[in-house]
Amino acid sequence: MGSAGGMAGTTGGARRPNVVFVVLDDVGFAQFGCYGSDIPTPTFDALAAGGLRYANFHVSPMCSPTRASLLTGRNHHAVGLGAVAEFATTAPGYTGRLSRRAATLAEMLRPHGYNSVALGKWHLMPLREATAAGPFDAWPLQRGFDRWYGFPSGFADQWHPELFEDNHSVPIPSRPGYHLSEDLVDRAIANLRDQQAASPGKPFFLYLALGAAHWPHQAPREYIERHRGRYDRGWDVAREEVLARQVAMGIVPPGTTLPPRNDDAPAWDDLTPDERRLAARHMEVYAGFLEHADAQVGRLVGWLRSHDMFDDTLVVLLSDNGASNEGDRLGCVNVAKAFTAQIPEPIEVGLEAINRLGDDTTNPHYPTGWAQAGNTPFRLYKRHAHGGGVRAPLVMHWPRRIAARGEIRHQFHHVTDIVPTILEELGIAAPATVEGVPQMPVHGASLAYTFDDASGATRRGPQYFEMLGNRALWDGGWKVVARHETGSPFADDVWELYDLDADPTEANDLAAVHPARLRDLVERWWAEAGRYDVLPMDDRDFSFLRNPRRPGGRLRFTYHPSMARVERHAAPPIADRSHAIFATVDVPEGGASGVILSAGSRFGGYVLYMEDGRLAYEYNFGEVRYRAIGEAPVGAGRRSLAWRFVRTGARQGTGTLVVDGASVATVDLPDTWPYAVAQAGVHCGRDEGSTVSDRYAAPFAFTGTIDRVVVVVADGPDGIVPDVVG
Repeated sequence: MGSAGGMAGTTGGARRPNVVFVVLDDVGFAQFGCYGSDIPTPTFDALAAGGLRYANFHVSPMCSPTRASLLTGRNHHAVGLGAVAEFATTAPGYTGRLSRRAATLAEMLRPHGYNSVALGKWHLMPLREATAAGPFDAWPLQRGFDRWYGFPSGFADQWHPELFEDNHSVPIPSRPGYHLSEDLVDRAIANLRDQQAASPGKPFFLYLALGAAHWPHQAPREYIERHRGRYDRGWDVAREEVLARQVAMGIVPPGTTLPPRNDDAPAWDDLTPDERRLAARHMEVYAGFLEHADAQVGRLVGWLRSHDMFDDTLVVLLSDNGASNEGDRLGCVNVAKAFTAQIPEPIEVGLEAINRLGDDTTNPHYPTGWAQAGNTPFRLYKRHAHGGGVRAPLVMHWPRRIAARGEIRHQFHHVTDIVPTILEELGIAAPATVEGVPQMPVHGASLAYTFDDASGATRRGPQYFEMLGNRALWDGGWKVVARHETGSPFADDVWELYDLDADPTEANDLAAVHPARLRDLVERWWAEAGRYDVLPMDDRDFSFLRNPRRPGGRLRFTYHPSMARVERHAAPPIADRSHAIFATVDVPEGGASGVILSAGSRFGGYVLYMEDGRLAYEYNFGEVRYRAIGEAPVGAGRRSLAWRFVRTGARQGTGTLVVDGASVATVDLPDTWPYAVAQAGVHCGRDEGSTVSDRYAAPFAFTGTIDRVVVVVADGPDGIVPDVVG
């Protein structure tokens, strides 16, 4: 029957299908064509037409937690990912690493003859450990995967990604026309090709976690231009059109009404002409990004078909959370500054860049109004426990097993249910121990019964939700949910009650009508929270990033030329504190040029370099750059070079360039990054990929000889640094 992945490498001769997870990022419930979108997604739609769509599927409202549940079948707090990996604390539910007591699907499948490969986003490890020193116990290869090629954090520049292969960093891709989505699918095909050549018919588990469509929204120009003018009608009209298509498709029941506009999403008609023009262009970029991702997944599907493996491959296609409102009211050109650093971006910045949006000079995100439309018909967004944050598309395609074609399933299910579904279909029991470590029970419930049962009642028990204080619990069609404002007392949160069977969009709060039911469900939420390590809750959000984040408590960092890239979360924590960079170099006759130390990218960072023989420093504050350049070339021979920054107030200070103890240039920095200065990794002796400064081209390697570079950071905002280092 033509399936190369079906028979060999199995236990007891039983059929073992291939398993492919395709995980999209920040894609809302309504952003696949088969869920009502007008974005062309022919590959996703064809998978839905040949399999099943789930209209009542739920995830965590942020990425690391959903991925933890997807790969383990357990609730995300219970395995240590109560929030994204960057927000790790010492509390058991928030360690930022997958518990050893929760095996991944790759670890479960390995004893049953499977090879497993992970490609793309990982985001399930403390990011300060993404260095050549590890530790490596939380990396993909130590969690059951045979190969990994991708990025460890929450996002990647699609044009200049900082990638890792297996357990080490690799150079930033630099070939013309490169795009990360294309690269990841190229790698997927290459891995499967090589695996099947070596062992024909051996089953595989492919975990393909694309960067699309998380910010930055970046796509080839031809994909963006296909959508020129498509979104000029605005998000309010688009939202109504999406709902009409969803009703016609059967995604939502007739009579479903849109809830009121989210409080941070303006009415399209209230925007000025320039604001509409900019907002529409942002959506054109996003649509091109998602359509391009669909095309890449189409290449993978085509390869599986051409090699007779598609019919016996279970494809699980989903998004990790609802659409994101992190682009604010009008979208932004540099999301690192506008959202991560919470520094408003003037509309003039967007208008100047409008024709560049999506290319490698921009780091963009679309406006809240488009995120609201992408979550149609639900309320709120990513990070929230209302439907807009936790309802996600799910497509299951497996011709050999799923007889239904193009049908929709409405039973409640949750991302923890995917692993038990796979195990049931493969006839594999979840292991009691893995490498000697006793395992916690799988928390999810198989949804395999829905393959054949379109209308049966859900077999799912209660499910809690929590993210940065936003909370909910679903049970038997009823849902309690509380929206939390960061910094406010949890006791002040107001619980709402909804009958989702009658009111799927959470438009009619029944808390006052059914107080006893409300009280019972809230009490059950607290019980589930205690059971799964949700407590103590932590709502600090950006406060996590405001911490010094000293890797291992270090204040001193020594670097050498040609070293491996240091991931940005392990970069020296110089934000809003005095610091110094000391370099010992040998300058050849005729002078030197090139980078001595760089940290970041064109979207934020700093670089110490030599330009035409003169010592220079640039602090990249997004569209604002502060530069200091020495007047005279640095003479030949061994030289001591330094940059000294003295903090003079909150987020401001004065920087001085020093050559052999003498000041050669000074610059005031009146406004600096509040945290996370380096928006990309640290390089010594070069600047790869997206360069910190636009005064040179990558890699601008240093033409002299660097002995070492030392970065010293003050211990606290009022601390000082030495004049020299030994």
